[in-house]
Amino acid sequence: MTNTEMLSLSQAACQVLGEPSPTDKVRLTNEVAENWHTGLIKEIGTTLPANRPARPGKPELLDPHDVPTRKAKGTKGRLALMHAIAHIELNAIDLAWDIIARFTALDLPREFYDDWIGVAVDEARHFGLLADYLSEHDAAYGDLPAHDGLWEAAEDTAHDLLARLAIVPLVLEARGLDATPPTIKKLRQAGDEQAADILQTIAAEEIAHVAAGVRWFEYLCTEQNIEPTKTYQALVKKHFKGQLKPPFATEARELAGFSAAYYEPIAAS
Repeated sequence: MTNTEMLSLSQAACQVLGEPSPTDKVRLTNEVAENWHTGLIKEIGTTLPANRPARPGKPELLDPHDVPTRKAKGTKGRLALMHAIAHIELNAIDLAWDIIARFTALDLPREFYDDWIGVAVDEARHFGLLADYLSEHDAAYGDLPAHDGLWEAAEDTAHDLLARLAIVPLVLEARGLDATPPTIKKLRQAGDEQAADILQTIAAEEIAHVAAGVRWFEYLCTEQNIEPTKTYQALVKKHFKGQLKPPFATEARELAGFSAAYYEPIAAS
């Protein structure tokens, strides 16, 4: 087992990012989190991550337009859906560690790192639930192609923490709050209670991730003396290639502290 006790937090984050095996990435995530919370990792450090995390040989990464649509219909459709969500959660582990290591020059409070380590641990647990589901259905992560859209968003915002927060937790994860409840309903209608329960767990915990995005976005806006909603809207217009499409899960977004004043003015009609 790799020992991360003697590393700074940014070094340990880069070690997780540099691990191609999803199983070992999950293990290292939990190890680093434990060492941080028990004080074995004391320093933040200044080690910068690579532009891209290490990835396993599979799945094949395609252009988003070339990836087949996933539906909760039929056994193959549900496996494709859960595989796609597993891919999102694996990326989400890396996105959490990347935000920890990439912006250390900003002298952020310790609570910033506490929040994103918590996100990384949640995403690692989510990936584990999905990987177990696939295994129980004679499938595995990597069996189907996936796309690289999440990491493209990370690369596009690597220069600016405000932009990263606007796009990753406050567009991409917030869209998960919108999309997951209808998917859960379809899974229950199909009789797949196991898959529905996994997504129910993910949906509940993603609220806290969006809340962390709002908290630190507003913190940085206060530090820079800029207005949050207008800043968010400008950053989304600049960095998000798609459209913010309703319907929105307004209640879940409100629970995260993410008011409609942020996104409704720039939502697609």
